[in-house]
Amino acid sequence: MLVLLPSCSSVVLGETTSKTNRRVLQRFEPEYPDFFRNGHFEGRIVAEATVLPNGNVSNVEIKAGNPMFATFASKALMKWKFAPGFDKTVEEVIFNFSSTQR
Repeated sequence: MLVLLPSCSSVVLGETTSKTNRRVLQRFEPEYPDFFRNGHFEGRIVAEATVLPNGNVSNVEIKAGNPMFATFASKALMKWKFAPGFDKTVEEVIFNFSSTQR
């Protein structure tokens, strides 16, 4: 299931970087609470997801970014589903929280 944000003046994008070895099958965008959106709080989170051979995320580690968005990014990334693989991998994902639509 892919979760899409309603069309409004805010956007949260989750993207995998060039370090990624596994294809993303299901992507869930983090919650962007009204308090942050209305206050025009923006930030970027760089996270690493440990992905099991079956494609499930078993752990998320926040590597950089605004800590007030870290929990939202972690919760969303734990729901992601990657393509199955032969071994456990670590995938880097970047979330950009923005109060303006791009």
